[in-house]
Amino acid sequence: MLTITLKPGKEKSLLRRHPWIFPTAIDRIEGKPEEKNKPGATVLVRAADGRFLARAAYSPKSQIRARAWSFDENEPVDHALIKRRVKHALAYRMAAVRDTDAIRLIFGEADGFPGLVVDWYAGRDGYLVCQFQSAGVEAWKTAIVQALIAETGCPNVYERSDASVREREGLPLVTGPLAGREPDGETVVTENGVRYAVDIKTGHKTGFYIDQRDNRRLVMEQAAGRDVLNCFCYTGGFSLAALKGGAQSVVSIDSSGEALAIGERNVALNGFDATKAAWWDADVFKTLRALREQGKSFDLIVLDPPKFAAAPDQVERAARAYKDINLIGLQLLRAGGLLFTYSCSGAISADLFQKIVAGAANDARVDARILRRLSAGADHPMTTSFPEGEYLKGLMLHKP
Repeated sequence: MLTITLKPGKEKSLLRRHPWIFPTAIDRIEGKPEEKNKPGATVLVRAADGRFLARAAYSPKSQIRARAWSFDENEPVDHALIKRRVKHALAYRMAAVRDTDAIRLIFGEADGFPGLVVDWYAGRDGYLVCQFQSAGVEAWKTAIVQALIAETGCPNVYERSDASVREREGLPLVTGPLAGREPDGETVVTENGVRYAVDIKTGHKTGFYIDQRDNRRLVMEQAAGRDVLNCFCYTGGFSLAALKGGAQSVVSIDSSGEALAIGERNVALNGFDATKAAWWDADVFKTLRALREQGKSFDLIVLDPPKFAAAPDQVERAARAYKDINLIGLQLLRAGGLLFTYSCSGAISADLFQKIVAGAANDARVDARILRRLSAGADHPMTTSFPEGEYLKGLMLHKP
């Protein structure tokens, strides 16, 4: 087994149980030469004085050179660990999540699986959809799939390891069935009484934004009698929730015609009044400006854009984009209206996002009130030692 020895003083983050080890912290790597080029190999991590720090997954091409599996010297990385952690993750979700059959079953580091995402759609007759985003979980893929099937009773496992982060790990992009039958169409899930068709094979992420479940419920609760504008709507998650809540009208904007088509079918799937739902295939930035010029206004606006900042060096440009849409959003909002605004950029902290929105409100000359700070649901837990796990943040604002 390889042993990574850290430079003096570089053990502090691991002693705080932060799971990532960067190349600049490493003094030397000892072991068989062939293992030094083996992605996903389990390594021992020691402090400069020889103290045990962690067992980790080694990734020779990644800027995150190793990701900790365990900080317990007596806990080996083996099939038993995989089974135990899947079982614990499932038990937590069954206790924490209600009113849905679309669940984030594994959320990476928070569940002891660095770089792994597993979403479970439509229960035992549905699909487990996996994203193996690091070399460590890639090396244990077969064992992970076996444990998932055994614990959930769901025989169908589909892989969506097509995110660019795989390339930074030196891994190829991969999609396809890992077990059971391949999806031959859209999978229908139910959330808070609303049915959603999910495209597992080609949809964003694993097909659906499960992380916004609680926030969709909140929009549902506030939508009655309101004119709603949903920007960057994808397949209309917030739009369907607003219609379920009794919205007077819902305008949904996205640049993907295919996603909008699913949204329209979801209206019919739920038996909602199609005359209350408009689906616009358009650029959100340009459309917001056009609506402002036309003097349009809305009672409830949702701004849920894609990731504007994928890395720290993109934060400044992303901040301008967030400010732009929030400024116009507040201008389009009627007095007494609500703005639900989000950022899923991990490089944008919750504090920075609030400052950006505050700047937008100031430029719009609006004394906006923060009614709630918003985040992902309970099936996306964040550990105290790994704040990087908190990527989704949002605000519910009231315009006096």
